[in-house]
Parts: sequence; structure tokens; C-alpha cells
Amino acid sequence: MTQTRKRYDRQFKISAAKVVLSGDMTVRELSEELKIKDSTLRRWAAEYTEMGENAFPGNGSPKINKDYEIVKLKKQVEELERENELLKNFRAFLSQDHA
Repeated sequence: MTQTRKRYDRQFKISAAKVVLSGDMTVRELSEELKIKDSTLRRWAAEYTEMGENAFPGNGSPKINKDYEIVKLKKQVEELERENELLKNFRAFLSQDHA
């Protein structure tokens, strides 16, 4: 006997994540009520926290939107490059001051 995997739509996941994050119910209580593993609810809450209303793209799949992740990482790289350049300039300034 094969077990089919239950799929939940985006709005259901967002609603469940909001309940988890609000603290109105414990994850265990909601898990028992919805008959969903508590680890799944925690994952949905974490994804919703990270991505907000952009969470759960596609057709009910919990996969993170790859394009969003790429843009986020590019911004992080730019920020780190700016910080690195600032530190290089500061180090050069300090070495001139002591010379």
C-alpha cells in the first residue's frame, strides 16, 4: 500500500505559520489539531519568517524561491565587498598616520 503525500496550498501554510508565530497555540497543539507533524509547522514558520508574503512559491511546494535566494545572496556579497573596501581604506589611513 503506497502512501500519498498530502499537499497544502500556500494560504493554508501561511495561516498555519502565522498561528505558530503568534503564540496563540503551541506547535504541538496545532500539530495535533491539523494532524501535521510539528517539524513541518516549524519549517513553515521559519520560511514565513524569512520570506514573509513571498514564502511558499509555486503550487503548494515548500521549496524556497531560488530567484529570491540569489538576489538576497548578491546583496549580501555587495554589502561585504563595501565593508571590505572600507576596512582596506581605514587600514591604509592608519598606516599613513603612524608613518
